[in-house]
Amino acid sequence: MAVINIDTSLYSQQLSEKKQRISTQFARFNAPELEVYDSEKSHYRQRCEFRVWHDGEDLYHIMFDQQSKEKIRVDQFDPGAPLVNELMQVMMNKLRHNEILRRKLFQIDYLSTLSGEILVSLLYHKKLDDDWQQAMTALRAELQETYKIDFIGRARKQKVVFGDDFVTERLNVDGKEYIYQQVENSFTQPNAKVNEKMLSWAKSIAVPLSNDLLELYCGNGNFSIALAEHFDRVLATEISKSSVHSAQYNIAANQVGNLDIIRMSSEEFTDAMQGKRTFSRLNGIDLQSYNCQTILVDPPRAGMDELTCRLVSNYDNIIYISCNPDTLERDLEILTETHTISRIAIFDQFPYTHHVESGVFLTRK
Repeated sequence: MAVINIDTSLYSQQLSEKKQRISTQFARFNAPELEVYDSEKSHYRQRCEFRVWHDGEDLYHIMFDQQSKEKIRVDQFDPGAPLVNELMQVMMNKLRHNEILRRKLFQIDYLSTLSGEILVSLLYHKKLDDDWQQAMTALRAELQETYKIDFIGRARKQKVVFGDDFVTERLNVDGKEYIYQQVENSFTQPNAKVNEKMLSWAKSIAVPLSNDLLELYCGNGNFSIALAEHFDRVLATEISKSSVHSAQYNIAANQVGNLDIIRMSSEEFTDAMQGKRTFSRLNGIDLQSYNCQTILVDPPRAGMDELTCRLVSNYDNIIYISCNPDTLERDLEILTETHTISRIAIFDQFPYTHHVESGVFLTRK
């Protein structure tokens, strides 16, 4: 059996190296001591993607070595959540001898949850015909006797859903449960246990704050839903249609009554706030009625553009969640003209890699 092993004895060292690197990188901003939130040492990824290799009658998952580009057989994957690892073996055992389901299959994606649900997507270089759909229906019925499992089949211009195209995650943050719909092919935090720690950190910042909260890049409402109880009202924006749909689902599931989400980019919202443009999507929402003294931003790896940074600087309190220390450092050049870093943290979302998730809390000078 081919196993992607992790040497967990190296975990403390790699986390210490990240702490040193980030502390050094941001020292010039006179930041306080870096807060460090660790990960599980193995089985921490709820989302995993693998290519599929056909070798005669054999069939197995593979990954490619980033340096050599050589393929690596993967039967067990230590970073993957326990449910992902279990289903990896189950799926290969079921597909290996099923000619209809294995033919021209080239990738399998797994999306699992701490709550025990899993969604498996199978990607093909062929049309998914009636025979394939009957075989897939039979496999799902068989596996549903043991697992909370749904399937998606994808091919060129085809998406066939068996059950739901999402899983429902349940996170425990400071003793309170939050429900999040997570849709296939939409962004979600891959390390659920570390996400719980990120939400706890953000909530600890919000406790003494007041008035209203504005959030840009809100995704499926990950932060805004957890923070809503600490503010009078919350206004959040997100450009992805599927993420906004999930956010609306999550608002209802968590019975949050003081949160509005608008489908707008940060650039569009900046224009709306400055009165440069009007948008029909803002009908029924009076931006001037909000008293937002706190803003939370969780931008993509590219960070924020300068105009958005200037907009963000207008708020007394800034919570900045970042997946890229370099663009965070660049944006802090602007934000620290008007604000001081009160807290800074790293969250080890991606153990054993150079990637770091960061959180910074800034207050007006």
